[in-house]
Amino acid sequence: MPTLILVRHGRSTANTEGLLAGWTPGVALDERGAAQAAALPGRLAELPLAEIVTSPLQRCQETIRPLLQARPELSPHTDERIGECHYGDWSGRKLAELKDEPLMEVVQAHPSAAAFPGGESMRAMQTRAAEAVREWNARVERDHGADAVYLMCSHGDIIKSLVADALGLHLDLFQRISVDPCSITAIRYTRLRPFLVRLGDTGDFTSLVPREEPPGEEAPVGGGAGAP
Repeated sequence: MPTLILVRHGRSTANTEGLLAGWTPGVALDERGAAQAAALPGRLAELPLAEIVTSPLQRCQETIRPLLQARPELSPHTDERIGECHYGDWSGRKLAELKDEPLMEVVQAHPSAAAFPGGESMRAMQTRAAEAVREWNARVERDHGADAVYLMCSHGDIIKSLVADALGLHLDLFQRISVDPCSITAIRYTRLRPFLVRLGDTGDFTSLVPREEPPGEEAPVGGGAGAP
């Protein structure tokens, strides 16, 4: 079965403003995010990509644009099932405000029970994304062979949920996974089991440098902004 390259979108204006973007329109890459996207073709230069699939949201579309320019033979496919979680009434709100919401404790500690007001549950988010991957695995294998490599550009919580699915982890453990903006995660699927072969690889260790204000214990909903 194919190998899936999961790319989280580059850093966005919502990331730097501390907003939970969700499906809010008009959320673009910031200057750093655009630079991350521009570097993506070089990072993936050795990989023979069979297909490129992307979330419909602007920040993902902007992230893969340089890659598509470098590989004009590829036409992107848009799949809403790998779009961001529908955060409903939380969309567009500041994360600093949301941390005091009672639901945030559930999102952190028991995400399989979390459902966003006016939005979707985290279980539904994982289910739709995993179904999309399984369907694309079959399609890519049919059209390009079992050894094909393809790419999906998606979002932090989506990618974390797909990693949890690949590792057989309960969704309640997915907040232990971290994927920075424009990081690369790779999952090689086989008939019997998936293998996680890369996780959140940015090629940059800046995020590991001790900070004056250490990161908190809570996982950033939506994925966070990455290294400062």
